[in-house]
Amino acid sequence: MWTTRFKLAGAGFGTVAGLLICGAGCAPGGDPEIHEIVQEISEDRIRRDVEKLVSFGTRHTLSRTDSETRGIGAARRWIKAQFDDIAAASGGRLNVVYQSYVQPPDGRRITRDVEIVNVIATLPGNDPAAAQRVYAVSGHYDSICSDPIDAECDAPGANDDASGVAAVLEMARVMSKRRFDATIVFAAVAGEEQGLFGSRYMARRYREKGVDIAGMFTNDIVGNSLGGNGVRDRSHVRVFSEGVPVTESTEEQKRERLATGNENDSPSRQLARYVDEACDRYVPGFDVTLIWRRDRFLRGGDHTAFSEQGYPAIRFTEANEDYRHQHQNVRMENGVQYGDLIEFVDFGYIAKVAQTNAAALASLARAPAPPANLRVITAKLENTTTLKWEKPPERDLAGFEIVWRETTSPVWQNAQSVGLVTEFEHPLSKDNFLFGVRSVDTSGHRSVVAWPRPANE
Repeated sequence: MWTTRFKLAGAGFGTVAGLLICGAGCAPGGDPEIHEIVQEISEDRIRRDVEKLVSFGTRHTLSRTDSETRGIGAARRWIKAQFDDIAAASGGRLNVVYQSYVQPPDGRRITRDVEIVNVIATLPGNDPAAAQRVYAVSGHYDSICSDPIDAECDAPGANDDASGVAAVLEMARVMSKRRFDATIVFAAVAGEEQGLFGSRYMARRYREKGVDIAGMFTNDIVGNSLGGNGVRDRSHVRVFSEGVPVTESTEEQKRERLATGNENDSPSRQLARYVDEACDRYVPGFDVTLIWRRDRFLRGGDHTAFSEQGYPAIRFTEANEDYRHQHQNVRMENGVQYGDLIEFVDFGYIAKVAQTNAAALASLARAPAPPANLRVITAKLENTTTLKWEKPPERDLAGFEIVWRETTSPVWQNAQSVGLVTEFEHPLSKDNFLFGVRSVDTSGHRSVVAWPRPANE
């Protein structure tokens, strides 16, 4: 009987009955090149990028596009130029494009026809068996003042969201020099403050083309370590993830969820757990706070656009927000400074968030795909758990791990290596524990955990 309990998050790796247990995307000690990626993330380069984005005065979606020094047009051309320089340094492997469409007035925050332009840089995967699997990371480069349709006011947007765009640019600089099995997309999107217009267009286009977005991260408001509550926290970042997928709507899906108790095991939740484990392994002194919600109350982010298309998507946001420095006209009022100014940004904190993103993205893109068609067999009453699955296509696949946890635990607590098999009977009861399976390659990289559906065979 398996009685030893092992908490992956915070522990890294260990053994159960002589079997290696390891967290997200790792061999013992982790992947040396992922450690290098994390160490190469530069606080100074992030600082320079935030300063430059702030220098455009406003990046409002409806602001001017004919200036080289002010407005959203100047900002996106500068972002494109940065990605182009990164592409050249990558030997031309990074593919950089504008993605745009004309958005008509919406009767709300879009008051006239406006071109919504995303800047997208794609690093193709190096393994033909994995290259169709795509991981995307984004920040939004538009900004607003107190009045969301005022395109003329100063809206520096230092934290919301120059911080996220700078993190994405820095990840692209460091990661595009390396090769990954799967494809990675780095994106700066527009129109977020007006209603997620850029990311919704991007996600729809991927869905229409049948692109397999296996995971999407958005970094939005990741630059301030001092909250409006007076608490300074430089060691935590919140990661938001939806439970029941927004695309789940059929009666069969509802019945299955009620029968299995899988409200906390959506693809987005598994992605969030993976990020938590990667942070524990590769970013010492920093930690992920898992928030079991799609987003904060009264707020939204670009990950929602991908969730709406059925893609696993999560949001990174600082631990404690200061609302005086978000969506506010720059002003001094009763001795209090308002406005999203650069003086309130903690560049070392952004670097830690970027490191966490990079560690998770690199781990995911180096790992094999999770097992397909995973089932928990419910053909008869029994006190054990039988799991069946299909192998992913990667040639360097080494085997699989069964993971499990108590029904009240938010994270996977135990793991058992079962080798290169496609069926396993575990002595613990499926009635008392939650189970999953993940793939492992010959270098020890782990996939995200797959969740089993009940089946008769």
